[in-house]
Amino acid sequence: MDSGPDSSTTHLNWGNVGLAFSFILLDGVLSTTFGLGVGSSLITAAVRCVVQLSVVALILQKVFETNNPWAVAGMACLLNLMGTAETVVNKSKKRYDYMFPSVLLGMLGSTIPVSIIGIRFAMDVDPFWKPEQYIPVVGMLCGSTISGIVVSVTYVLKELYDNRDKVEMYLAFGASRFEACKPIARDALRLALTPNINQMSVIGIIAIPGMMTGAILGGSSVEQAARLQMVIMFMISSCTALSSIVTTILALGVVVDNEHRVRTDRIDTREHAVYRARNWVIAKIVDGVKAVGFGIINGVRKLVGKRDSGEQAEAPERERLLG
Repeated sequence: MDSGPDSSTTHLNWGNVGLAFSFILLDGVLSTTFGLGVGSSLITAAVRCVVQLSVVALILQKVFETNNPWAVAGMACLLNLMGTAETVVNKSKKRYDYMFPSVLLGMLGSTIPVSIIGIRFAMDVDPFWKPEQYIPVVGMLCGSTISGIVVSVTYVLKELYDNRDKVEMYLAFGASRFEACKPIARDALRLALTPNINQMSVIGIIAIPGMMTGAILGGSSVEQAARLQMVIMFMISSCTALSSIVTTILALGVVVDNEHRVRTDRIDTREHAVYRARNWVIAKIVDGVKAVGFGIINGVRKLVGKRDSGEQAEAPERERLLG
């Protein structure tokens, strides 16, 4: 690391990042050694992390320089949109109809109002849309809401798809869909909020969180960094709760219709359409390469066959002339 003589912060270069990347390589080697099967996933996730953070750094630098509220709003919407795509496409093994707009509504309805109120009043930032304040907070809120939504929706769809008999029994005995789905919703929300509860219970005693660490490294006093972390944690918990509640209700409303029927036909257990399209394109490319390869091989065989037949035809004539 190279830092100036009068600088209180360190300046990292790609060599430092490469050194830290060696930890991931060590994890990959251990995964291969013990047969865990997560080595390639670790490497892929680490490469994605490098690429995504590099791109985000370039974009954020431009947004910070413009200091435009519309650019900040666009960045916040983009973060929510990418978070929704990550949730629906990559994180969910089961999906339901209209899941993308449902998750997007849950994320926008939680991250945007909580971030505006929290930054303007709890963090006392005026105007609230200052890029260096607003965008990092929205990014943290989006990351936390993704985890909560994935946990809650995954549990709901698993129960309705694998254990639909329980819900149908309640419905058969005259329960409304709200009464029949209430236990599932309660357990799903409990699972979604448990990680935040555990994190708040150990924060400061066992773990020093990243926001507080970053503020301290950035030169803030420890007291101010601790208070900032408290505000952020409360905002994260509120966002996770709101988004999980919205998406859970919407998921139950889609899968259990207004005629009190469990519609498992609205649950898709296949790979997402993006991956199916990718596999189709790859299969077509492979088939095309095979066809070209077989065509070349057949052409070479025909040329060789013609040459051999020509030589066989010339042999009797040569023997007659020489004889």
